[in-house]
Amino acid sequence: MARLDGKVAFITGAAGGIGRAICARYIEEGAQIAAADIQAEAVAECLAEASAGERGLALACDITDPASVRRAIADTVARYGRLDILCNVAGGSSAADARVTEAPDEEFWRVIKLDLYGTFLCCKHAIPEIARSGGGAIVNMASMVALMALTERDCYTAAKGGVASMTRSMAVEYAPDNIRVNAIAPGLVLTPRVEGLLSERDELRRLAAQHLLGPCRPLDIAEMAVYLGSGESRVVTGQVLSVDSGVTIY
Repeated sequence: MARLDGKVAFITGAAGGIGRAICARYIEEGAQIAAADIQAEAVAECLAEASAGERGLALACDITDPASVRRAIADTVARYGRLDILCNVAGGSSAADARVTEAPDEEFWRVIKLDLYGTFLCCKHAIPEIARSGGGAIVNMASMVALMALTERDCYTAAKGGVASMTRSMAVEYAPDNIRVNAIAPGLVLTPRVEGLLSERDELRRLAAQHLLGPCRPLDIAEMAVYLGSGESRVVTGQVLSVDSGVTIY
């Protein structure tokens, strides 16, 4: 039996490199998925690549908009009749990020709204449905920046640190509902976007060189997301699990 047979998962950021990899692995492991992203056409491509067929639902969703999140969760439950897993993948930093004294206020609020508030909103509206299904799993996306110092990224660091802290508190709050809440803290992941930036930015190349086993691939993160969504992690909760090629210990 596949590891996620009978499970229904709502996956945000499905059009990105990590999101696509998670969608593909969840389909391979027997899950039915709602693939959500603000880029609706790219989500449909993601599901076609994964050969999802009837086990995939493409949804346009802005995770910073409460009405959009409520609608997407409702559409998922209407289609599949339940919800078992939430994967909060959507997020990201930008070149506008910087030190506290130099970062634009607009960038701080953009990252907080997308990475932290977006995670908050999806949890807020997915948790009641997961509880109604008898419990399940939430997989948040933190980052190595929540666990180590990374210069010139103070907006992103604040947001991902918030995700890590919220993960721990929710794990305690929703354990009585049989809901496990964990976060993955990726290192540098060679998504198509990051691979394009490596040739342009010296600091990224230096960071890549600090990864003891080489930079991560989207599939590395997806494998951890499968584990955290499956019954194999039934007593794992409140953890921020590094998938970072050892960069946070180097």
